[in-house]
Amino acid sequence: MGRFSIHVVVELVLLCFLAGAIEAEYRRYKDPKQSLNVRINDLLSRMTLEEKIGQMTQIERKVTTGDVMKKYFIGSVVSGGGSWPAPRASAETWINMVNEFQEAALSTRLGIPMIYGIDAVHGQNNVYNATIFPHNVGLGVTRDPELVKKIGAATALEVRATGIPYAFAPCIAVCRDPRWGRCFESYSEDHKIVQSMTDIIPGLQGDVPADYPRNFPFVNGRTKVAGCAKHFVGDGGTINGINENNTIIDWNGLLSIHMPAYLDSIRKGVATVMVSYSSWNGKKMHANRELITGYLKKKLKFKGFVISDMWGIDRITTPSRVNYTYSVQAGILAGIDMVMVPETYVEFIDDLTLLVKKNVIPMSRIDDAVRRILRVKFIMGLFENPMADLSFVDQLGSQEHRELAREAVRKSLVLLKNGKNSEEPLLPLPKRTRKILVAGSHANDIGNQCGGWTIEWKGLSGNITVGTTIFDAVKNTVDPLTEVVFNENPNAEFVKSENFDFAIVAIGELPYVETWGDSKTLTVAEPGYSTLTNVCESVKCVVIIMSGRPVVIEPYLEKIDALVAAWLPGTEGQGIADVLFGDYGFTGKLARTWFRRVDQLPMNVGDPHYDPLFPFGFGLETAPRELKAAQ
Repeated sequence: MGRFSIHVVVELVLLCFLAGAIEAEYRRYKDPKQSLNVRINDLLSRMTLEEKIGQMTQIERKVTTGDVMKKYFIGSVVSGGGSWPAPRASAETWINMVNEFQEAALSTRLGIPMIYGIDAVHGQNNVYNATIFPHNVGLGVTRDPELVKKIGAATALEVRATGIPYAFAPCIAVCRDPRWGRCFESYSEDHKIVQSMTDIIPGLQGDVPADYPRNFPFVNGRTKVAGCAKHFVGDGGTINGINENNTIIDWNGLLSIHMPAYLDSIRKGVATVMVSYSSWNGKKMHANRELITGYLKKKLKFKGFVISDMWGIDRITTPSRVNYTYSVQAGILAGIDMVMVPETYVEFIDDLTLLVKKNVIPMSRIDDAVRRILRVKFIMGLFENPMADLSFVDQLGSQEHRELAREAVRKSLVLLKNGKNSEEPLLPLPKRTRKILVAGSHANDIGNQCGGWTIEWKGLSGNITVGTTIFDAVKNTVDPLTEVVFNENPNAEFVKSENFDFAIVAIGELPYVETWGDSKTLTVAEPGYSTLTNVCESVKCVVIIMSGRPVVIEPYLEKIDALVAAWLPGTEGQGIADVLFGDYGFTGKLARTWFRRVDQLPMNVGDPHYDPLFPFGFGLETAPRELKAAQ
């Protein structure tokens, strides 16, 4: 009897061991044949509080190691502006870094993949040799949603080329005051144009299938990335255009101007929404439960995850971080799901853990956040394909993408003046002539041409990445017998003595971002106006303004023969020469009002005091030279 009992016990132990092994081998959340909700529920039921809070934590690449990923179950890593693994890092170097962090995430108990995010706001702009597209201020001019969708698709491929599956784009702010330092990230002062430009989302993420659930996040496989509509909400309406300040507007105004593009973004399947640093009528958006949870999640039924901006919860208090525990509490209870910490992650994790254990933040709020994050990760296919490979490396800066950017440059140019009288237009310029002067701080400088969010966070002057400057583009375009001379800031004597046939002068703003771009004067960088004066008083000139917004130009307008707004065109300066010399015509129409004086601001189309230098929708047109010749 004793021997029989021993056998029974051994068999029971073996059966239990085998059952356990089978259970360990089969986890429903790892089975792509299971429904999305089954996978989410199964995984969520297995997670500890520590693992859940880890999923809600996004940390900066610079403080990330494999050990940190494993110890804190980190759910997401971010490259802030100018945060790269090495100067001029190759796509392979980026991939190796991302995979190192991913391997650590996958080695944890549940093997939940992390999601790596980056600010790819006009191409994969942190990365050397990437295609840099025109900033949004220029793309709005095109009024071409199909073009913007193609740019989204190209950007997705270049982001994937570096092993990254998540882009913090698009910015769907409606900039109502060009003094704001982020106005170049906005497509237009008109919400209707901004709404139409949300077609970049299906470009980034893929087209939502007809039979797909409504208002549900959608990312179509490994050639696409998760997008991010930002910054929720009203970031473009702050008083006097002061960055991160207060948007004073009633509920109907918020709904009619700043909210519509979010409805379009959600309908097009946007995976994530980023919260704005700004306030609405004095209430910090990062702490605004009524708008984040009440309106975005419940009224609009957004099912993706809500992410903070970098240090966004820190700035709930003034001064920043004066009571960090309160900021964590206010941000999470408002409905933020993932926090872009980005560096003090231990403090964030400890504070959030304590707040949950003390029942200040209910577990239901944590579960909602983690459910949303997991939903996006499952939909993206991260559980099936967590590791990056070299499949898309050749997409980075590809010729096809550069041609697309060149087309975007052509369509984003606005011709504001053409000839000192309508009978004698200066443009298009002749390709065959004796001698041309190319001048100005922006005529031979890729960094100035691209603006902020390029290689470095604030951008940088100089030839900081691969591209074509205006000077190079002119040389590429004109007849081989035409002499092209570059002089960045010539004096009048030089211009007169050289007997140029005409001059191209490129001036504008130096690179900036965010608060560093807030301006009360809206002037071009010195010595721009003096360069313009020295050249244009001595020879026929076309002035090209490269800026993130309209700038002061009226006092100089009489000196100028032709005036072109080129915004921040990116790396493909050849697109400017294409139109200047008549291979293509000018077609762009202002998507922003061009003011006369700064003291008129804010001034938007439809305002009772509307008295612009160039009104919203203005833009002269020219015919391509071939068409003109045929006529």
